[in-house]
Amino acid sequence: MSAADNTGKDPIRVAAGLKGTLARGDVSDEAKNNAQERLKDMGCEEYIAHPESSSDVREKSEEEKHENHVQGGYKATLKNPNVSEEAKENARQHLGSSEDKEV
Repeated sequence: MSAADNTGKDPIRVAAGLKGTLARGDVSDEAKNNAQERLKDMGCEEYIAHPESSSDVREKSEEEKHENHVQGGYKATLKNPNVSEEAKENARQHLGSSEDKEV
């Protein structure tokens, strides 16, 4: 079976693997170009990263990931019976202010 033969394979999973190839830093440019071409052939051009914007997208997702972890910590504080009422009030304030930012 050749690398381009996707007969019997789930096209969504094939595209996911190709997108993973594009996202990895330890993959050669030749492999990334091959993955881009295969995604184009499959009609998945919207998943091909643009080199000038890919680092901005990764940076933003890292910032969002951090913010989600912070919010998760505050939510955990509210549910933890071993946390003081003062700490819970502080967590409520932080969670309230983060909700205001999203609106």
